[in-house]
Amino acid sequence: MPTIAIISQKGGSGKTTIALHLAASATQAKKPACVIDTDPQATAAAWGDWRGDFFPLVVTSPPARLAKTIERAHKQDDVQVVVIDTPPHAEAAMREAIKAADLVLIPSRPRAFDLHALEAVAEMVEFAGKPAFVVLNAVPSGATRQVAEATETAKSLGLKTCPVTFGERADFHRSSAKGEVASEIDAEGKAAAEAAALWKWAARQLK
Repeated sequence: MPTIAIISQKGGSGKTTIALHLAASATQAKKPACVIDTDPQATAAAWGDWRGDFFPLVVTSPPARLAKTIERAHKQDDVQVVVIDTPPHAEAAMREAIKAADLVLIPSRPRAFDLHALEAVAEMVEFAGKPAFVVLNAVPSGATRQVAEATETAKSLGLKTCPVTFGERADFHRSSAKGEVASEIDAEGKAAAEAAALWKWAARQLK
Protein backbone atom coordinates (compact mmCIF):
# COMPACT_ATOMS: atom_id res chain seq x y z
CA MET A 1 0.00 0.00 0.00
CA PRO A 2 1.45 3.42 -0.95
CA THR A 3 2.71 5.26 2.13
CA ILE A 4 3.68 8.94 2.17
CA ALA A 5 5.58 10.54 5.06
CA ILE A 6 5.27 14.28 5.70
CA ILE A 7 8.29 15.45 7.70
CA SER A 8 10.00 18.67 8.75
CA GLN A 9 12.24 19.84 11.55
CA LYS A 10 10.53 23.23 11.54
CA GLY A 11 7.29 23.94 13.35
CA GLY A 12 4.68 25.82 11.34
CA SER A 13 5.86 24.43 8.02
CA GLY A 14 2.38 23.20 7.09
CA LYS A 15 2.87 19.45 7.59
CA THR A 16 -0.63 18.78 8.89
CA THR A 17 -2.32 20.96 6.26
CA ILE A 18 -0.47 19.14 3.49
CA ALA A 19 -1.06 15.70 5.04
CA LEU A 20 -4.81 16.24 5.38
CA HIS A 21 -5.27 17.79 1.95
CA LEU A 22 -3.15 15.12 0.29
CA ALA A 23 -5.18 12.36 1.97
CA ALA A 24 -8.48 14.05 1.12
CA SER A 25 -7.44 14.52 -2.51
CA ALA A 26 -6.46 10.84 -2.72
CA THR A 27 -9.87 9.93 -1.31
CA GLN A 28 -11.63 12.18 -3.82
CA ALA A 29 -9.64 10.41 -6.55
CA LYS A 30 -11.17 7.07 -5.44
CA LYS A 31 -8.15 6.08 -3.33
CA PRO A 32 -9.49 6.23 0.24
CA ALA A 33 -6.75 7.35 2.59
CA CYS A 34 -5.78 7.06 6.24
CA VAL A 35 -3.75 9.73 8.03
CA ILE A 36 -1.56 8.49 10.88
CA ASP A 37 -0.92 11.33 13.32
CA THR A 38 2.32 10.78 15.28
CA ASP A 39 2.42 14.32 16.70
CA PRO A 40 1.68 14.49 20.47
CA GLN A 41 -0.27 17.70 19.80
CA ALA A 42 -2.67 15.55 17.72
CA THR A 43 -3.78 18.39 15.43
CA ALA A 44 -4.69 16.02 12.60
CA ALA A 45 -6.60 13.82 15.03
CA ALA A 46 -8.60 16.83 16.26
CA TRP A 47 -9.48 17.60 12.64
CA GLY A 48 -10.61 13.99 12.26
CA ASP A 49 -12.84 14.35 15.34
CA TRP A 50 -14.46 17.45 13.86
CA ARG A 51 -14.95 15.69 10.55
CA GLY A 52 -16.64 12.59 11.94
CA ASP A 53 -16.86 9.19 10.28
CA PHE A 54 -15.79 10.21 6.80
CA PHE A 55 -12.64 9.55 4.79
CA PRO A 56 -9.85 10.30 5.12
CA LEU A 57 -9.65 8.39 8.37
CA VAL A 58 -7.32 9.79 11.04
CA VAL A 59 -5.68 7.60 13.67
CA THR A 60 -3.01 8.39 16.23
CA SER A 61 0.17 6.46 16.88
CA PRO A 62 3.33 6.93 18.91
CA PRO A 63 6.38 6.62 16.65
CA ALA A 64 7.41 3.33 18.26
CA ARG A 65 4.06 1.81 17.17
CA LEU A 66 4.02 3.27 13.67
CA ALA A 67 4.81 0.04 11.83
CA LYS A 68 2.01 -1.79 13.65
CA THR A 69 -0.42 1.06 13.02
CA ILE A 70 0.37 0.98 9.30
CA GLU A 71 -0.11 -2.79 9.34
CA ARG A 72 -3.58 -2.33 10.86
CA ALA A 73 -4.41 0.32 8.24
CA HIS A 74 -3.46 -2.16 5.52
CA LYS A 75 -6.07 -4.55 6.89
CA GLN A 76 -8.87 -1.99 6.46
CA ASP A 77 -10.68 -3.04 3.29
CA ASP A 78 -11.30 0.48 2.03
CA VAL A 79 -7.94 2.12 2.80
CA GLN A 80 -5.64 2.37 -0.23
CA VAL A 81 -3.20 5.13 0.78
CA VAL A 82 -1.47 5.96 4.07
CA VAL A 83 -0.19 9.46 4.90
CA ILE A 84 2.00 9.92 8.00
CA ASP A 85 1.94 13.29 9.77
CA THR A 86 4.96 13.84 12.05
CA PRO A 87 5.86 16.34 14.79
CA PRO A 88 8.61 18.94 14.41
CA HIS A 89 11.91 18.65 16.29
CA ALA A 90 11.48 14.88 16.65
CA GLU A 91 14.15 12.94 14.82
CA ALA A 92 13.02 9.54 16.12
CA ALA A 93 9.51 10.06 14.76
CA MET A 94 10.81 11.30 11.43
CA ARG A 95 13.19 8.37 11.07
CA GLU A 96 10.38 5.89 11.70
CA ALA A 97 8.16 7.66 9.17
CA ILE A 98 10.91 7.74 6.54
CA LYS A 99 11.62 4.04 7.09
CA ALA A 100 7.95 3.19 6.51
CA ALA A 101 7.42 5.49 3.52
CA ASP A 102 7.50 4.97 -0.22
CA LEU A 103 7.62 8.74 -0.74
CA VAL A 104 8.81 11.51 1.60
CA LEU A 105 7.50 15.07 1.35
CA ILE A 106 9.19 17.91 3.23
CA PRO A 107 7.02 21.03 3.58
CA SER A 108 8.88 24.32 3.88
CA ARG A 109 8.02 27.96 3.62
CA PRO A 110 10.33 29.68 1.11
CA ARG A 111 12.11 31.70 3.79
CA ALA A 112 15.69 31.60 5.04
CA PHE A 113 15.00 30.21 8.53
CA ASP A 114 12.70 27.51 7.18
CA LEU A 115 15.08 26.50 4.40
CA HIS A 116 17.94 26.29 6.89
CA ALA A 117 16.01 23.55 8.71
CA LEU A 118 16.15 21.36 5.58
CA GLU A 119 19.79 20.46 6.20
CA ALA A 120 19.15 17.91 8.97
CA VAL A 121 16.25 16.37 7.08
CA ALA A 122 18.35 16.07 3.93
CA GLU A 123 20.87 13.95 5.81
CA MET A 124 18.13 11.63 7.08
CA VAL A 125 16.52 10.99 3.70
CA GLU A 126 19.89 10.57 1.99
CA PHE A 127 20.83 7.89 4.52
CA ALA A 128 17.49 6.13 4.05
CA GLY A 129 17.69 6.25 0.27
CA LYS A 130 13.99 7.10 -0.10
CA PRO A 131 12.61 9.42 -2.81
CA ALA A 132 12.13 12.80 -1.12
CA PHE A 133 10.90 16.20 -2.31
CA VAL A 134 10.56 19.60 -0.73
CA VAL A 135 7.02 21.00 -1.02
CA LEU A 136 7.04 24.78 -0.84
CA ASN A 137 4.14 25.96 1.28
CA ALA A 138 2.55 29.33 2.08
CA VAL A 139 4.15 30.81 -1.03
CA PRO A 140 3.25 34.50 -1.44
CA SER A 141 1.49 35.51 -4.65
CA GLY A 142 3.93 36.36 -7.41
CA ALA A 143 6.97 35.10 -5.48
CA THR A 144 8.64 33.59 -8.55
CA ARG A 145 12.13 34.66 -7.52
CA GLN A 146 11.61 33.42 -3.96
CA VAL A 147 10.53 30.02 -5.25
CA ALA A 148 13.54 29.84 -7.58
CA GLU A 149 15.93 30.69 -4.75
CA ALA A 150 14.31 28.14 -2.44
CA THR A 151 14.60 25.50 -5.15
CA GLU A 152 18.31 26.26 -5.51
CA THR A 153 18.81 26.05 -1.75
CA ALA A 154 17.12 22.63 -1.66
CA LYS A 155 19.21 21.50 -4.63
CA SER A 156 22.41 22.52 -2.85
CA LEU A 157 21.41 20.12 -0.05
CA GLY A 158 20.77 17.30 -2.49
CA LEU A 159 16.98 17.64 -2.34
CA LYS A 160 14.56 17.82 -5.23
CA THR A 161 11.61 20.21 -5.16
CA CYS A 162 8.04 19.26 -5.96
CA PRO A 163 6.72 21.27 -8.93
CA VAL A 164 3.41 21.82 -7.10
CA THR A 165 3.45 24.59 -4.49
CA PHE A 166 0.83 25.63 -1.94
CA GLY A 167 0.05 29.33 -1.81
CA GLU A 168 -0.88 31.34 1.26
CA ARG A 169 -4.61 30.64 0.87
CA ALA A 170 -7.45 31.46 3.26
CA ASP A 171 -9.32 28.31 2.18
CA PHE A 172 -6.63 26.09 3.73
CA HIS A 173 -7.10 27.76 7.11
CA ARG A 174 -10.89 28.17 6.96
CA SER A 175 -11.52 24.57 5.99
CA SER A 176 -9.24 23.02 8.62
CA ALA A 177 -11.14 24.75 11.41
CA LYS A 178 -14.31 22.94 10.30
CA GLY A 179 -12.95 19.44 9.78
CA GLU A 180 -13.04 20.01 6.04
CA VAL A 181 -10.56 20.60 3.23
CA ALA A 182 -10.27 23.45 0.76
CA SER A 183 -12.24 21.71 -1.99
CA GLU A 184 -15.21 21.43 0.38
CA ILE A 185 -15.10 25.20 0.97
CA ASP A 186 -14.64 26.17 -2.67
CA ALA A 187 -14.27 23.36 -5.20
CA GLU A 188 -13.18 25.82 -7.89
CA GLY A 189 -10.70 27.73 -5.74
CA LYS A 190 -6.93 27.88 -6.08
CA ALA A 191 -6.33 26.00 -2.83
CA ALA A 192 -8.49 23.10 -4.01
CA ALA A 193 -6.65 23.02 -7.33
CA GLU A 194 -3.25 22.96 -5.61
CA ALA A 195 -4.29 20.08 -3.33
CA ALA A 196 -5.61 18.04 -6.26
CA ALA A 197 -2.46 18.75 -8.27
CA LEU A 198 -0.24 17.60 -5.38
CA TRP A 199 -2.04 14.27 -5.18
CA LYS A 200 -1.83 13.73 -8.96
CA TRP A 201 1.89 14.44 -8.87
CA ALA A 202 2.44 12.23 -5.79
CA ALA A 203 0.49 9.38 -7.41
CA ARG A 204 2.84 9.52 -10.40
CA GLN A 205 5.86 9.31 -8.10
CA LEU A 206 4.38 6.32 -6.29
CA LYS A 207 3.85 4.44 -9.54
